[in-house]
Amino acid sequence: MFQLFLIAFRNLGTHRRRTLLLGGAIAGVTALLVILMGLSTGMKETMLRSATTLATGHVNVGGFFKVTAGQAAPVVTAYPKILELVRKEVPELDYAVQRGRGWAKIVSESASMQVGVGGIDVKDEPGFRQVLQIHEGNMDGLNEQGTVLLFEKQAKRLQVKVGDTVTVSAPTMRGTNNTVDVRVAAIATDVGMMSDFNVFVPSNTLRSLYQLRDDTTGALYLYLKDVNQVPVVQARLRTVLADAGHQLMDNDPRAFWMKFEVVNREAWTGQKLDITNWEDELSFITWTLTALNGLTGILIFVLLVIIGVGIMNTLWIAIRERTREIGTLRAIGMQRTRVVAMFLFEAMTLGALGTLAGALIGLAVCLGVDAAHVGVPAAVAMFIMSDRLHLVVNAGSVVGAMVFITTCTTLISLIPSFLAARLKPVTAMHHIG
Repeated sequence: MFQLFLIAFRNLGTHRRRTLLLGGAIAGVTALLVILMGLSTGMKETMLRSATTLATGHVNVGGFFKVTAGQAAPVVTAYPKILELVRKEVPELDYAVQRGRGWAKIVSESASMQVGVGGIDVKDEPGFRQVLQIHEGNMDGLNEQGTVLLFEKQAKRLQVKVGDTVTVSAPTMRGTNNTVDVRVAAIATDVGMMSDFNVFVPSNTLRSLYQLRDDTTGALYLYLKDVNQVPVVQARLRTVLADAGHQLMDNDPRAFWMKFEVVNREAWTGQKLDITNWEDELSFITWTLTALNGLTGILIFVLLVIIGVGIMNTLWIAIRERTREIGTLRAIGMQRTRVVAMFLFEAMTLGALGTLAGALIGLAVCLGVDAAHVGVPAAVAMFIMSDRLHLVVNAGSVVGAMVFITTCTTLISLIPSFLAARLKPVTAMHHIG
């Protein structure tokens, strides 16, 4: 075994130009693969971090309250008791926030727009400050009642700045229109599509708009220490809340605002809770993640095909050049299996060294791009929900990529290796190279 490795190293060293050419190709493919994985993972993490902070928790305890059978509002009544129960029954919980939900018209002196309104207690929102970058004003201004946080695009459309007053208008649960005047406390940098239809006001301001009690909110957003525990926690909450006497809606994996038509057709009144997860609430943008994964897979496949063809052609040329050497080895007693193993070890060694170099290059590029805080065009920012490119390199994925490409390189060399092993010693020794 060790002898075969020595022969492989000797052969690679003897044919330096060919080794550098093929090793460079393998390194290039590995580097591109690492960069693609870093880009894909970074975009997904950016999208999910932004979306799960602005629009949903990992698991949500939301629901609808119906004053009459045909009129539903996205609220949860007596939420402090539910939150207490959740904290008791979910040890996987990192933190939880209550978030008001609404849909309203915002009117300035020169324009108006329809938006989703989130009611928040900004002091209890640790993730909120990490995701949003304030362009003008101060986020702490949301601690004061009668304030609002807008995004740059919204402020430009309404032609307002920090300190200006806008009017928020919406129908209450009982069907009467109500308005509140709010002062623009902060203008945040746009966060892609999530900033097109969301504004945020203090929870008390949203309750005043909809004339709700202090123990009423839109949903409880639960953020877990491990996102992989979402299915377990969601299933447990359904059981726990049902046992506590709460009425639950049937599981419907859609965003809450997509359920109004169904809920309004159902003949019940009062409160029903709806237990959802982040994938349900973001179902309308999951196509972006699916498209991103598909594109990454296609690019990886193309790269592997290119490098596979290159390796096979190079090995065929190498075998032709070394025909007499193979004949000599066979003549002195080397078995066919040893000949195959020799070429396999050569390909595996070349693959291992090439992927190691490529992984280091790819890692350096990813770290450099991430540290440079590279900006992205507005069209890209809309989908990834960030104005900066963020690359995330997972050590396990890099090692997996190295093993995968090295394995592919080794397997691809099987065909030319078998061809070399089938050469007859006499014919090979008389071959004119």
